[in-house]
Amino acid sequence: MPTAMSVAEHLDPAFQAERQRAASRSTWVSVWINLGLTVVQVVVGLLARSQALVADGLHSLSDLVADFVVLLANRHSHQAPDHDHHYGHARYETVASLWLGLLLLLVGLGMLWRAGERLTSGGALPAVHIAALWTALATLLAKELLFRYLLRVAERVRSSMLVANAWHARSDAASSLVVAAGIGGNLLGYHALDSLAAALVGFMVAHMGWKFSWQAIRELTDAAPEETVVADIRATLASTSGVCDVHELRVRKMGDLVLVDAHLLVSPVISVSEGHRIAEQARQRVLEQHLALDALIHIDPEEDQIARNSTAPSREQLLPALAPLFDPPLQSEQVVLHYLQGSVDVLLHLQPQQALLDPTALAAQQHALQLRSLQLLRHHP
Repeated sequence: MPTAMSVAEHLDPAFQAERQRAASRSTWVSVWINLGLTVVQVVVGLLARSQALVADGLHSLSDLVADFVVLLANRHSHQAPDHDHHYGHARYETVASLWLGLLLLLVGLGMLWRAGERLTSGGALPAVHIAALWTALATLLAKELLFRYLLRVAERVRSSMLVANAWHARSDAASSLVVAAGIGGNLLGYHALDSLAAALVGFMVAHMGWKFSWQAIRELTDAAPEETVVADIRATLASTSGVCDVHELRVRKMGDLVLVDAHLLVSPVISVSEGHRIAEQARQRVLEQHLALDALIHIDPEEDQIARNSTAPSREQLLPALAPLFDPPLQSEQVVLHYLQGSVDVLLHLQPQQALLDPTALAAQQHALQLRSLQLLRHHP
């Protein structure tokens, strides 16, 4: 299995260029192999009267179409973000996987239908020619070698689309094995086995198509990645210096990468700039240690539920009530507010010559505004 890599390495232009070249080269190899196998399987299957071999040939034809889908996605998925796609074009691969899955599903269902019709027709099932067996065995060998080649390339360049295409080739090898067994049984006198093999191939193809389609649909509807991925990201955020807790962590897939949204609880008495610094450190650690395209970090001084239910007055309400009680009047930059436990603590930084006109009025305003605390600090020259 490939070793882990950072998003910086994953998005490195040199790596992306090599990734695109490798994907294009390996897919063209698959194109020519599938083209040759399609022609040979269909022609020999028709001449040898093997429904299973013809079905496998149609499967190879679907592989050929799938290869062109992969080539198209590979061309567009590595484009940089633009005004229409702010997060890039990584989901082109997901869309390609969806179309690939739907194609396999339809082809598989068609195979099942045709094999079922032949098995239930009541007519005599023909014996196949031995050439069909040799063709099926040669196809099995070719598809297995293609699978190993494609998987090696996919793991080297870390492409989920190429991994899907590689396992598609492995499913083809498995179906060719079933076809060879069915043809062999037919040659031994069990003529129905050829059609049964065709039906089983259809089921395998449909199952693989459903699997790919469902995975692509989950990603396009912002499904979360594996629990282990989410847990690792949570641990990275929680271990960042200054972070007290991690909550409302949300992770969704974006091609081979993920997008992260998280709320971090920090000390309520630190400055805005220090909170921002903690958020940036947490974000950078996620990008360096995980395959994350981006991380949106929200800083909280207390639990969100408390803040949402708070009825504490805003700065726009407080300043007009407090400013006239001082001479000269308070300026906004002299007022520091701490919203905690559903209330507000007010810290007033007074200038050396600034006088409080009426302490009783100040106490009355504190009561009327329901301030949890109000503190005066005098700045001396």
